[in-house]
Order: sequence, then structure tokens, then C-alpha cells
Amino acid sequence: MKTDEKTLRRVHAMTFSSVYPLLLNKVVRKGRTESELREVIGWLTGYGDVQIDRFASDQTTYQEFFAGADLNANTSLITGTVCGVRVEEIEDPVMQQVRYLDKLVDELARGRKMEKILRQAGAPCATRPGRQ
Repeated sequence: MKTDEKTLRRVHAMTFSSVYPLLLNKVVRKGRTESELREVIGWLTGYGDVQIDRFASDQTTYQEFFAGADLNANTSLITGTVCGVRVEEIEDPVMQQVRYLDKLVDELARGRKMEKILRQAGAPCATRPGRQ
């Protein structure tokens, strides 16, 4: 899916520090913790707590935030829709990464188990009887 240039410029220029409190409020309201949010962000980006703290307090843009990230090899397993848009069909890499983060945070807020949120390729499904 192609995103219009005005929206791309706006999203690329958004600071992580302006978005992080919104993400945190969303998950905390739903009974999840900041450490779980940080685990999700760390899984997606490869960033640790010290780096996340720095980004949450400085003026790093989303474009810079994701440019420096070491994206998890299993990000291709993140599928579905965010705001009515399929994340796997988004053409702009930064916009897709932003939507990956949105999708993971949505799953966290909805109470999905961390093992499911932090996708692992080829991991056996132990949740269904009869599967090994």
C-alpha cells in the first residue's frame, strides 16, 4: 500500500519521545507493564533499556529511531491490520516499521501472551492438544 507523501513526512518526523508515553499509557490502561512494552520494543528493534530511555527523552525522530534499529529477523511474521491497513502491504519501510510496532503494542494491550507477540519462526505450537 502506498502512503501519501504528506503523511510519510509527518510520520518520519515524529519523535519517539512524543509517541512513547502514548504507547505506555495504552498498555498500562489495559493492565500490562512498562517492562513488557520495553520487551516488545527491544524484540522488534534490538534496543536495550538504556537506548530506549535515551530515545524516550530526546528528539530522535521515528526515521532515525528505525534507521539505527537492528530489526528482528522474524518481523516478516508480523501480519494483520492496523488502522485498516495490512502491515505486510505497506511500501515505505519506516511506515511499515512504525505499523509493526503499533501492531505489537495492540497485541500487548489486548492481553495476548508474550510468547505469541514475540514471534518465533518454526516454533512448535504447544497451545493445541495433540501437537508436539
